Amino acid sequence: MSDTAAFEAQRPRLKRLAYRMLGSVSEAEDVVQDTWLRWDRAGDAALDAGAWLAQTTTRLCLDRLKSARARRETYVGPWLPEPLIEEEPVDPLERAEDVSVAFLLALERLSPLERAVFLLHDVFDQDYGQVAKALGRDEAACRQLASRARGHLKEARPRYSVPQDEALRLAAAFMTASASQDFAALERLLARDAVLISDGGGKRKAALRPLVGREDVIALLKGLAWRGPWAGDIKDMRPARINGLPGVILRAEDGVTTMAFEPDGEGRIAAIYIMRNPEKLGHLSPG
Repeated sequence: MSDTAAFEAQRPRLKRLAYRMLGSVSEAEDVVQDTWLRWDRAGDAALDAGAWLAQTTTRLCLDRLKSARARRETYVGPWLPEPLIEEEPVDPLERAEDVSVAFLLALERLSPLERAVFLLHDVFDQDYGQVAKALGRDEAACRQLASRARGHLKEARPRYSVPQDEALRLAAAFMTASASQDFAALERLLARDAVLISDGGGKRKAALRPLVGREDVIALLKGLAWRGPWAGDIKDMRPARINGLPGVILRAEDGVTTMAFEPDGEGRIAAIYIMRNPEKLGHLSPG
């Protein structure tokens, strides 16, 4: 297999690793391109393509995380990962919940090294020897980092498995009730402890704090309705799978918005994630 073919065979996996490390589609693509440049220069020095490429990608991500943490400290409002629009995972080792917004937010609370060890070992199935080599740590330290990460993440994955058609029904019902300002229907759709998080990054209007509880979310929607039909200027709306969740991509006068809906186990919506920051939506094709 040629060097180019060996890299291209690994490219999708490297991009998924980088996205989970960084929470950014655009930065993940940049990291993978930087990995390719290093791979091209390495030539025959890299005999184990998969391990070498994962190691290089991880180290490049760790470098980027140093500056990312400084940017997060001055970020305006809640931070959400860039929305990932994709179908079901093609890698049998990966699960849809490993890109869920809740899971990626939990990864953000880990140290960069904890995140790297957990993803390489638990999600991408590398043994501790490979992980230790990738990070320049000994195996015992990597095992400890992985254990600590699992402790922080044990509540982050969705607790309920909801059939896809049921999840899609909930998302469609929410959009219909919101557009018609049917607040009684919205109250029935939302779980009592529902959460709404919107990310405008200071570039577009969005709530400056997470809204927690059904009443808080309904109050926001009523406030938007008071200003006029919130969906009045929408030019286009299409369903999409966003970070493993049912959602919609909205195109309006002021730009693109994505909404992802996380169902609970009782037929209600547990969380709504809204991305409005244009800097995190540039990877979505115009339409």
